[in-house]
Amino acid sequence: MTKRFGDTVAVNALTLEIPDGELLVLLGSSGCGKTTALRLVAGLEEVSEGAISIGGRVVNEVDPKDRDVAMVFQSYALYPHLTVARNIEFPLRQRGMAKEARATKVKEAATTLGLDTMLNRKPSQLSGGQRQRVALARAIVREPQVFLMDEPLSNLDAALRVQTRADIVALQDRLSTTTLYVTHDQVEAMTMGDRIAVMSQGLLQQVATPEDLYARPANTFVAGFLGSPGMNLLPGKVTQGSGGEALVEVSGGAFPFPSTLRVSALDPGEVILGIRPESLRLDPEGPLRADVTIVELLGAETHVICRTPDGTRVIVRQGAQAAKPAPNDPVRISVDPDPSALHLFDATTTQRLIAP
Repeated sequence: MTKRFGDTVAVNALTLEIPDGELLVLLGSSGCGKTTALRLVAGLEEVSEGAISIGGRVVNEVDPKDRDVAMVFQSYALYPHLTVARNIEFPLRQRGMAKEARATKVKEAATTLGLDTMLNRKPSQLSGGQRQRVALARAIVREPQVFLMDEPLSNLDAALRVQTRADIVALQDRLSTTTLYVTHDQVEAMTMGDRIAVMSQGLLQQVATPEDLYARPANTFVAGFLGSPGMNLLPGKVTQGSGGEALVEVSGGAFPFPSTLRVSALDPGEVILGIRPESLRLDPEGPLRADVTIVELLGAETHVICRTPDGTRVIVRQGAQAAKPAPNDPVRISVDPDPSALHLFDATTTQRLIAP
């Protein structure tokens, strides 16, 4: 599907198939088109080109209320003058369901989400996490084919986000309802999604399981976006060593490529070398020279932020007990011998060049 707002292409030929019962996360920064994509599925925006089908039925011309989807918003969207019970039952009233049947379904949904003791409260008497659970209960009480969730945890504090995302995963697993979940938070995406679709500027960059996305990013955007901190990306060029081995020269040194890696572009040329911070270590014999700029102490780990001679930033993630250099100290850095530690990208297209 494609969506245009005037001359702006908000969603550019997005093609996805979500199997029944899967939780797919649309991940990207603000303005990448992920929320627009969700609103297109919900019917809140009209598709400029393409088709959307739910359960085998094309729904482009179907009203939002008839698409059999339930949406959970970032802002909760609760009616402040209604009790929790009345908020949950609202979509059932809209359908004209009998009072007894409504009461049964509301009780089931409230019990599922731990709201059974709060049914007579108003939203103003609830915490943020409780309000979000009411919004979830209102969605599940409809028993839709698809849940659509638009950054539902953004307004919660850090501790509540951790608990609520676990609740959502457990709920989705129990209900086995196909779920399209939008977020800009990569931790949410990695911990919640069966698969993740990464978007940037309206374009789908890659769709894969969290493990594959992290281990084999399709391009430098995905490599740098996923991970906290993201992958180190160093401009370099492929050369041949004296023994005929492939080397990637970067500012401050050169890294040999293990023979177990296939390099699709061995001819000397400009490339980008990608290495995760956890695959690097400070090593007096390391091949890369750099100077320390900042040392970040994070409790269980330390991030040593360095600059190579050309100013490229390199982050080394190490344990809290490792020796900590001081800012401006010259250091040398080595890489994990595991072949999967090195990633090579085309400097022009930014696409991945190597495969294990």
